[in-house]
Amino acid sequence: MERLTAADFDGTTLSRDGTLAVTFSAKWCPYCREFMAEFKTAELSVEKAMGDVTDEESALWDDFELDVVPTMVLFRDGEAVWRRDGRRKVGPIAALRGRGSWRNAGLNAADIDALRAAL
Repeated sequence: MERLTAADFDGTTLSRDGTLAVTFSAKWCPYCREFMAEFKTAELSVEKAMGDVTDEESALWDDFELDVVPTMVLFRDGEAVWRRDGRRKVGPIAALRGRGSWRNAGLNAADIDALRAAL
């Protein structure tokens, strides 16, 4: 899986075209390790990457106002179009793949509609 750092971004804009699901994650975070294991193997209709914020001094923490990791952001042509912060009982990936209820993932109908529209 591609690993992105602050060098791949201009502020909150990703330096690439197309649609990409980025999960901001830190190697020291136990929730991130659990989430990334599923994220790496998830069959999604978009490319995926890890936004590495292991370094607590990474500019990504401030640029994206990250308060919690993992945080998933969907980018389209470099712009963030959808975001979900933190870990849920059933993760956003599982909800998108039809496992469990998206309500258990902390998502509401508007979240799902917005994500589907972004895809």
